[in-house]
Amino acid sequence: MATMWRATVLLLGLLAGAAQAAPLPLQRGVNIHEWLNWSPLAADGSYRWPPYQSVEAWLAQSRPASDWPTSDPLADVRALGFDYVRLTVDPGPLLASQGARRAEALAVLSDAVRKLLAADLRVVFNLHSVSQVPQYGPDVVNAPAGAASVAGYIAMVADVAGMLAPLGADQVAIEPYNEPAHYPCDASGSEDWQEIMKRTAAAIRAVSAELTIVATGACGGSVTGLTDLRPDFDDPDILYSFHMYEPHSFTHQRSDVAGDFASGLPWPATSGSAELTVEMLKAHMMAAGLSEAEQARTLDAVGGAIEEYFAEDWGEAQVTARLGEAVDWAKANGIAPERLFMGEFGVILMSPDGRMGAFDADRLRYLTAVREAAESHAIPWAIWEYSNPHGMSVIVPVGPAEPDRGLLRALGL
Repeated sequence: MATMWRATVLLLGLLAGAAQAAPLPLQRGVNIHEWLNWSPLAADGSYRWPPYQSVEAWLAQSRPASDWPTSDPLADVRALGFDYVRLTVDPGPLLASQGARRAEALAVLSDAVRKLLAADLRVVFNLHSVSQVPQYGPDVVNAPAGAASVAGYIAMVADVAGMLAPLGADQVAIEPYNEPAHYPCDASGSEDWQEIMKRTAAAIRAVSAELTIVATGACGGSVTGLTDLRPDFDDPDILYSFHMYEPHSFTHQRSDVAGDFASGLPWPATSGSAELTVEMLKAHMMAAGLSEAEQARTLDAVGGAIEEYFAEDWGEAQVTARLGEAVDWAKANGIAPERLFMGEFGVILMSPDGRMGAFDADRLRYLTAVREAAESHAIPWAIWEYSNPHGMSVIVPVGPAEPDRGLLRALGL
């Protein structure tokens, strides 16, 4: 009888623990990308050591340091109403090092995370491959599942998990990948990404049973990539990521040709027309002094995308339906929708010369629609990003480093 009683108590304890298990609580976040995602390089093109840069160097890299207020810059992030930061980190220096040197790099990153925690910000630590040192760029994880580079990357992820775990499962989460490729995203694709994500989750769990994992599908981290993923590695401390930049023709209005024009699509599409968009582009190009031939070439390059945008009639209903695909996937797999994670969304703001981006009113309407669609399912979100000069920024891109108040209102802040 005593043995049965002890077994019953143990079972009840395990059940209670399982009932209490939950991922890191997150609501409204912001990406910080420019701080740790572009580790300074030495003259020979290798990573400067020790790697990464200071907060002060980050803030001063695209504007004078005097543009920033004298207050604690990380506390200022919290004061805007964000409860967490999705901290993007170049894994390159970690992949380029072993042993004591890797431990040195991890110590730098641990200190960065602690600074954010001290500012009352939870942290989603995202390993975010970039190509500034090509041998440690995205190709490392876009290789076949059996590649040695993938095995080395997963071992590095385990080391990062070991660095994060002591900081508290109630404070930090690990997101080991950003927008993996592994196209195509349908039944004709391989099982490579499924295997990579499953092995990565297992490697993290071997280090910590409680650390929140942010898992992602392939296909650039899109909704389609997520819904192609089979969560057969699921546990209660896993969030499932997708990014929302749809339609890309609206969120990323810019030409691949330097100096060309691609801007002004309205949101929603019903608030404008292809003809009005073309006339607006012509006006911007004339103001910039482009010849008729240059204008004709530009309009020929972007005309098809403009026509397609209006033919697809993008608006709030399409955004709601697209996020609904992720919600339906979660429910079909027994996953609560609040365990989804919209890790990035944003829109390029029109540049002063009209060469790229969306008009501010259109941008804000889109951001409001996406944010409200996510919140209707209690999905945590993170806007892209805190501060940069490239058109997607919470802090205005030039002049005194002040927040974009219209953007904050669109985010409900």
